[in-house]
Amino acid sequence: MGSFSIWHWLIVLLVVVLIFGTKKLKNMGSDLGSAVKGFKDGMKDGGASADAAPTQVPHQQKSADAGTVDVEAKTKS
Repeated sequence: MGSFSIWHWLIVLLVVVLIFGTKKLKNMGSDLGSAVKGFKDGMKDGGASADAAPTQVPHQQKSADAGTVDVEAKTKS
């Protein structure tokens, strides 16, 4: 009872096709495929740009309030 036979899967497939239709299933499949491709490309581009570009420290901006002091926290060694 733990596994389904091929007939169970065919009935499930038939019910899904009847509910959604073949055109909607085709569109969902192509959308999923393009999303996976875009994710892989993003991971590839993100890894390459992170290795190539050095980390830049942003410049300190002067505060409009003269009484405010902007300091950087440092850890004790």
